[in-house]
Amino acid sequence: MSAKFRLGLLINPYAGIGGSVALKGSDGADIRHQALAKGAKPQAQLRAEQALQLLLPYKDQLEIFTAAGDMGLALCQSLGLNASAIYHPQQTPTEASDTQAALQRMLDNEIDLLLFAGGDGTARDICAVVEAEPDKAITVLGIPAGCKIHSGVYCVTPAAAGRVVEDLLTGKAVSLMDADVMDIDEQAFREGRVRARRFGEMTIPAELQYVQSVKIGGQESDELVLDDIADHVIEQLEPEDLCLMGSGSTVAAVMERMGVVNTLLGVDVVQDQALLANDQTAEQLLAQVAKHNDPERVKLVITLIGGQGHLFGRGNQQLSPALLKQIKRQNILLVASKAKLSALNGRPLIVDTGDADLNRQLCGTIAVITGYHDKVLYRIASPA
Repeated sequence: MSAKFRLGLLINPYAGIGGSVALKGSDGADIRHQALAKGAKPQAQLRAEQALQLLLPYKDQLEIFTAAGDMGLALCQSLGLNASAIYHPQQTPTEASDTQAALQRMLDNEIDLLLFAGGDGTARDICAVVEAEPDKAITVLGIPAGCKIHSGVYCVTPAAAGRVVEDLLTGKAVSLMDADVMDIDEQAFREGRVRARRFGEMTIPAELQYVQSVKIGGQESDELVLDDIADHVIEQLEPEDLCLMGSGSTVAAVMERMGVVNTLLGVDVVQDQALLANDQTAEQLLAQVAKHNDPERVKLVITLIGGQGHLFGRGNQQLSPALLKQIKRQNILLVASKAKLSALNGRPLIVDTGDADLNRQLCGTIAVITGYHDKVLYRIASPA
């Protein structure tokens, strides 16, 4: 009988907790406390579960090494996966030091792959340990669970991470490659400035249909194109439309054309080219829609993340599944320059809302506003 696959599993229980309440990050105890006070619910366990569900048919082939409680063991036990807790957190809530200490124990146990759920901060914590132990070669794979996912070590969806591990378990020849670990200055992010920097690299399985690209930084520079896109969007809006304005510089250009203040990395609410509310949380957006006189008149203006193609689930967790289910597909106004679409090199757009049924409903082709009276059709992929 062949040796079992030695899988390390680490979950950052509070990854992404600031997203739905418009805090634009989860780094640090203060932000975590603010998020919990605002009613945010941890989602990392659910994201990890979506990946692990795909591994249940192979549980007899797995030997899982993890940390106690919400860092991994509790989820494995609930799914019926055999797992050993080789690390017990030293504090509650857990901190970055727990992630790093748990990983050190896993390296000592010579795992075949580290599967971890978190965001860019978690990837940085792991990378620091990996780079400090160059003689202990390790392959890693990230389950996206954070507010900001700029790093190339993450899969496009939680299910995609499960598919990659499944490929390894079923004997598929999987190549390896090095991927950048990126992170941004969260304080600058909250002030509308994206300052991304590279912190290192880690080895990942090179399954490019499942692994995301590193996010392209910077803002659109072609002002004429952005003005054309803005003019077209404004022409489509009626005075009675309640407009939810997503994050990103392309949407910001639309609001600038309207003459209203934009939250570059948040979600704003506009009606009849007048600002109703800035930087709304998931619950606040649901309340705005609930009190609107005509649900048929709720529209959403969004753009995609350059280089990655994500529409939902990256940096806009305020657009919750409960909210998106109330917006008609034809009322989603997707805006992007043709240059931004070309940078995807034919890769489809991605939806990762956390709701599998909603993801499937959103798949297919969608019209992208690329200029004044200029649209192209582009494909939204079925999540892996």
